[in-house]
Amino acid sequence: MSDAPTTDPASNDPERTATGSIRVPSATGAIRTLGANPATAPIMLHPGDSISNGRRLLYIVLLGALTALGPFTIDLYLPAFPVLERDFDTTAAAIQLTLTGTMIGFALGQLVVGPLSDKVGRRVPLIAVTALHVLASVGAAFAPDLLLLSAARVLMGVGAAAGGVVAMAIVRDLFGGRRLVVMLSRLALVSGVAPVIAPLIGSWLLTLMPWRGIFGVLAVYGVVMLVSTIFFIPETLPVARRQDRGGATVLQRYRSVFSDRVFIGVLIIGGMTFSGLFSYLSASPFLFQQTHGLDAQQYGLLFAVNSLGVVVGVQVAARLAARFGPQWVMAYSTGVLLIAGIAIIVTDQLGLGLWGTVIPLFVFMTACGFTFPNVQVLALDRHGKAAGTAASVIGATNFGVAGLISPVVGWVSKGAGITATTMASVMVGCAAIGVIALWLIVRPRTVEMLAP
Repeated sequence: MSDAPTTDPASNDPERTATGSIRVPSATGAIRTLGANPATAPIMLHPGDSISNGRRLLYIVLLGALTALGPFTIDLYLPAFPVLERDFDTTAAAIQLTLTGTMIGFALGQLVVGPLSDKVGRRVPLIAVTALHVLASVGAAFAPDLLLLSAARVLMGVGAAAGGVVAMAIVRDLFGGRRLVVMLSRLALVSGVAPVIAPLIGSWLLTLMPWRGIFGVLAVYGVVMLVSTIFFIPETLPVARRQDRGGATVLQRYRSVFSDRVFIGVLIIGGMTFSGLFSYLSASPFLFQQTHGLDAQQYGLLFAVNSLGVVVGVQVAARLAARFGPQWVMAYSTGVLLIAGIAIIVTDQLGLGLWGTVIPLFVFMTACGFTFPNVQVLALDRHGKAAGTAASVIGATNFGVAGLISPVVGWVSKGAGITATTMASVMVGCAAIGVIALWLIVRPRTVEMLAP
């Protein structure tokens, strides 16, 4: 179903196009189209170079929707936190643990799905795990108590894991160099915007249905993704590429990514950026609805405004990264994350109210948008042969570490209520670690520029 040229591994015959030219894959993955004049025939360095614009747009839409499944699974029910607290007669910290469970499940699922997709291909793990998401969503919708809801949420996290990791691996299978930057920036836009627009959609859904209906919507979303995967997403990792000569094991693929200093550095930066973002997301329902008195719709509108910052950041970052290098874009964005977090604390201590928090928060979200795509590009561009493993490690770290750190806001605020200061204190700590990782581990001056 792919437009990318392929050859039968059992045959030495090259693929002949409809015009009579011949496409011959090379050992490096480059593809030369042989026509009437082979000397002037173009070389396509990556399979995706031969994909039509229409098919490329279809991939962006479907892979973007798969990438969004995870953030929507995690964040769609955030506006219902106060309602869940009342319905289950529990504490805010206990409700936040259902978010933590989802994110940990999401992280663990990616650690399994990523290497598995390198071994057996992209489609089978994607279909199987997305089906699990559908079943777990139905279970969450009918959960009679908080314990069973938490268990269902963990399984939902595992089920949503395939979307993001396999989508990134598919993009890496098809593209490289600066085109990889562009394609990953589209997915980063989705993964960055989805967490901040999901509560907006969730608050709107709460006006139409009880909180259990949100999980029914997620089940339907999962079904749509399952059907789309079966009928529209081809296998992009041929059998011949699933194992290096000599037999690359899961352990070897993990060793290859973890032995890369730059990968380790951007892994820490990505995890800390997501942790800062999700500290805000987990605390914001209580901060803005209880402390500042916003209703669910006003709270959702606030998220919509913040999403604009992420959109701007991701799109501008893609252009800057292609020109100056992703490492130098992160040199600025991580610094802005730290400054914006400190500004939130200062404005809160000065008693500047809602706007004193919202304005620097918008700057923080924009800086997140600048950071996300560059983390993915630096990590995946260096590990094309283990794209699934690399993507799984990125996703697992982002959501696993964020899942562990985000409830800290609730624990720090226990007994006194969540404030902008307690929320931003965690955000500042995360940003500071990201800045240190960039300059001491990644070391931007040592990173080569992207290939064209």
